[in-house]
Parts: sequence; structure tokens; C-alpha cells
Amino acid sequence: MNTAEQTLFLLKTRGPQTAQQLAALLDLTSMGARRQLESWQDKGMVTYEDVADKPGRPARRWLLTEAGHARFPDRHAELTLQLIDQVRTLFGDAGLEKLISSREAASERDYRQHMAGSRTLQERVQALVQARSGEGYMAELEQQEDGSLLLIENHCPICAAARQCQKFCRSELDVFQRVLGPDCSVGRVEHLLGGARRCVYVIKTL
Repeated sequence: MNTAEQTLFLLKTRGPQTAQQLAALLDLTSMGARRQLESWQDKGMVTYEDVADKPGRPARRWLLTEAGHARFPDRHAELTLQLIDQVRTLFGDAGLEKLISSREAASERDYRQHMAGSRTLQERVQALVQARSGEGYMAELEQQEDGSLLLIENHCPICAAARQCQKFCRSELDVFQRVLGPDCSVGRVEHLLGGARRCVYVIKTL
């Protein structure tokens, strides 16, 4: 991945950043980072907002535009939407529910295979993160000071399908709870479809 692509990737995975923050992450000068950002701005991939979060001069934070987010595309989005419409037309909502349930069962089997041999909750979550990353979710794990774990998904490769039928999102949350086990709780605290830039799940030991 070249420096230009890394710039977009960091804005995707870390959210809005100043040129100085990006410079440190990319091992560039501030001027070098600004040149990368301005080049992407000329192409319509990034924009900026000036945020006065402390006294003095506002901080300029750079973020992806809709076109920038689209460089990380949904998997076969158009075909997926057509298939959802066709299933609903041919078999009704009951047929669509069966489709979602079938996908749910297949995902659950796959995640359980990834977790084979995982003993602790953190090991299970890490295995789930690896599985989700393999599916294109750009997933990562963060441990909080209170001991809870955050499963962060910086991209949704089925976003088009989820917008068309939000039961896909409900399905994923249910699967996470089942595969991680009854000794923890799983809740969604950030939701892409709710306007957030990513999906985040908090996982706590019971």
C-alpha cells in the first residue's frame, strides 16, 4: 500500500485526523501529509472541518467524503440488492427470513471453528475479530480500562444489504452473543446505519 492509499486507509480506520496526526502515523512531515490530503481533496475523496475543541486556533480535521468511503466498496452490492428484492418478491418476507437464518447459521459455524481452542473471553473475541477481518470488516479489538472489550468494525462489506434489510444487522448481533457464550453480554454502541462512521460492540463479562 503506497502512502496515498495509506492516507485514505487511516482516515477510514481512525476517523477524522489532523495533518499533524497523519504525519506522525505516516512518518511524513506535516507539509508532506497536507500534500497527500490536498491531492485527495482535489479528487473529491476527502474534505475537512475546522473544530474549536480548545482555546485558540481551531484544529483542521480531515475526513473521508462519501466518495472516499466508496473506495472501500460493499461486496457485490448491486447483485446483493437484486437478490434480496427477488427473494422478497418470490417468497415473501418469510422467505427472506429463511435466507437470513441460513446465513446466520453458516456464520455461526464459521466463527465457532475460528474459536476452537480459545479458552478465555478475550481469546474468543480475538478469534472473532480475525474472522470478521477476513470477511472485509476491517475489525480490531480494544480493551477498556474497566475490563470490557470493544469489537470495532471500521467497514461494512454488506452495508448495502443491511440498509435494504436491517434484519442482517440484528442477525449479526445475535450470532456474536451466541458464539461468545453465556458468560458475557454483547451490545452495539455505535452503528453505521444509525449515522456513526463504524460499528462498535462492547463485550462485558457477566
